[in-house]
Amino acid sequence: MMKSQLAQFLGLSLIAFLALAFTPLYFSNWNISDNYNIRFSGRGADGTFSGLQGSISFDANNLANARMNVSVDVKTISTGNNTKNKHARGDSWFDAERYPKITFRSKQFRAKSEGYEVVGNLTLHGTTKEVTIPFTFTENEQGGLFIGTFTVDRQEYGIEGPLLAFTVGDDFEIELRVPVSGGD
Repeated sequence: MMKSQLAQFLGLSLIAFLALAFTPLYFSNWNISDNYNIRFSGRGADGTFSGLQGSISFDANNLANARMNVSVDVKTISTGNNTKNKHARGDSWFDAERYPKITFRSKQFRAKSEGYEVVGNLTLHGTTKEVTIPFTFTENEQGGLFIGTFTVDRQEYGIEGPLLAFTVGDDFEIELRVPVSGGD
């Protein structure tokens, strides 16, 4: 390599290093924080789920590479009433023994006028359906916060309930509030 080519190579290398060194670092892989909230509400039943785990990769400037693969442990359902919890986990409702997890796997993220939406497969009670979840994402000092709301029709997932299930209603609003911290 000639002296001028070496100098040019070193100069370009220095410029590339400085550009990377002074480019803001944006996290795209997020760790789910413990203080998340998953609420459901419908006619005659409401409560929460816990046991959220999985992976979230999200960068608002790179939605094409965003991914979400999360699950919730069905046995963590809490209605505030032990008898209702037992029934909800039982085979006439969620059947937690046979279907222990509720999962969501993203397929596509899109920017919207007021935030974003993620399209993906929701698997509930052994049935998978495509759903769209509108959400917002706000970065903060701790990392970020995802907030979203969507509706699930329990009968579309084969959750029929016992004889008097009609008193509960079919549609349930799901509210998600998921704080995250920076990963890698």
